[in-house]
Amino acid sequence: MTDTTQAQEMTDGFHLVIDALKHNDIDTIFGLVGIPITDLCRLAQAQGMKFIGFRHEQHAGNAAAIAGYMTKKPGICMTVSAPGFLNGLTALANATTNCFPMILISGSSEREIVDLQQGDYEEMDQLNAAKPYCKAAYRINKAEDIGIGIARAIRSAVSGRPGGVYLDLPAQLLAQTLDAAHGKRSLVKVVDAAPAQLPAPDSVQRALDVLKGAKKPLILLGKGAAYAQADADIRALVEKSGIPYLPMSMAKGLLPDTHAQSASAARSFVLAEADVVLLIGARLNWLLSHGKGKTWGAIPKKFIQIDISPTEIDSNVAIAAPLIGDIGSCVQALVKGIDAGGYQKPSAEWTGAIAERKDKNLTKMAATLEQNPSPMNFHSALRVIRDVVKANPEINIVNEGANTLDYARSIVDMYQPRKRFDSGTWGIMGIGMGFAIGAAVISKKPVIAIEGDSAFGFSGMELETICRYDLPVITVVFNNNGVYKGTDPNLNPNDPKDVPVTSFVKGARYDKMIEAFGGIGYNVETPEELDKALKEALASGKPTLINAVIDPNAGTESGRLTNLNPQSGKK
Repeated sequence: MTDTTQAQEMTDGFHLVIDALKHNDIDTIFGLVGIPITDLCRLAQAQGMKFIGFRHEQHAGNAAAIAGYMTKKPGICMTVSAPGFLNGLTALANATTNCFPMILISGSSEREIVDLQQGDYEEMDQLNAAKPYCKAAYRINKAEDIGIGIARAIRSAVSGRPGGVYLDLPAQLLAQTLDAAHGKRSLVKVVDAAPAQLPAPDSVQRALDVLKGAKKPLILLGKGAAYAQADADIRALVEKSGIPYLPMSMAKGLLPDTHAQSASAARSFVLAEADVVLLIGARLNWLLSHGKGKTWGAIPKKFIQIDISPTEIDSNVAIAAPLIGDIGSCVQALVKGIDAGGYQKPSAEWTGAIAERKDKNLTKMAATLEQNPSPMNFHSALRVIRDVVKANPEINIVNEGANTLDYARSIVDMYQPRKRFDSGTWGIMGIGMGFAIGAAVISKKPVIAIEGDSAFGFSGMELETICRYDLPVITVVFNNNGVYKGTDPNLNPNDPKDVPVTSFVKGARYDKMIEAFGGIGYNVETPEELDKALKEALASGKPTLINAVIDPNAGTESGRLTNLNPQSGKK
């Protein structure tokens, strides 16, 4: 007798993970390979997905997080177990704090070994370690649950207030096999992962009533407003209401910084003088002095707050008119209410006072920027970058450091939304190269990473990653030989050769680092040289690092930079 039974087609956990991601239109993975993730990433590449391999998991996680912020789809970071997972955990926690949707997927040891602490290779209870630092954490134990597990992770990352999700994949899961047809049926397509959440009509009316009663209203835009991608609705609200607005740093460009209603150049004045403040995607955390104190002046404030999370309301001060829902729906409702009539634009007295203060501060800043000291300081160098961005508004800007961050957010204007990425709510250093890589991969547009020399040190090895993938990233290192500045003395009375705690190697040539990996390096000492290097780098589209030599005395300890530091509220 002839056996006509046909061999059953099988699949395994490796294939199902990739199938589940592709089934949900996820096409890019950021990570760092190692057993068992290596085979998983090889398979992803063979199946047509883009894998961007890093030198450190934290930077892969940062790239995934900024990809999530730019696309509203969870960025994916893959790591190995224990140390690799822990390296990625910093980025996951930062993503959750900043409401960036991302999923950290890590291989792990088997539960039976971890629970008995039997000493497995890189043994660690990763699931419980992750839980305090992310929005949700899941472990998948059966191959047939991979589809539903990834669907849960995606929905958790993007629904409501977005954030980080941890997904634990024990090594034996990936090797599990099952019938291919059954595996295909187990995949889940996430439908309407972040549905619109409409505000209650009475809450909309309450907010409109508070706005109508305002004498000196102010709109404050946070990065949540930029993430929402409700750009046209937000612009309509600003322009139809006539209310001056103040963008937080990652909301810069949601409307052009040169917009007539922008109050950025009168920041301290409007925060102190406003009587009604409408918060859109912004939280009253440390970046806004928690909504109280001398930053906000003596005038009593009424706050209207748009947020998708009810628990954010009254977190620091009383909110007179909470508006709970997604930003797009809430802003549309306010525009509709303004269109219905009965609303009057702010008085010329209020807008004129702001314009007068803006003109005064902008004139003062222009005079400072026109100076050309030798060696360069932060202002003269940033003036060059400001002008290049003005001529090329599609450029992405990544910015981190102490003085480098504080000055750049005030000097470099942005013209398009979701083009500026910085240290965010945590004020975390080390986001530079990860954010730059993520922004370049997702946008396919040039990136200028404006880095303090200290901040650059956290992620500088990723220059190799930038060169390996031939990304159009221009890293500008503001090199003043140290943290804050490079002139601090040695305070050790017992060792005259000891090194000051804030100093770096004097005259370091960071440009030589990228040349070692095949990129282009420049060493510049004047604004003219910086301008020439930036323009050549943009024209080439090649990985470039510009070592911008800054006066070692040009720098102030960040906590004392009261005229620019965000918590001071001064301008």
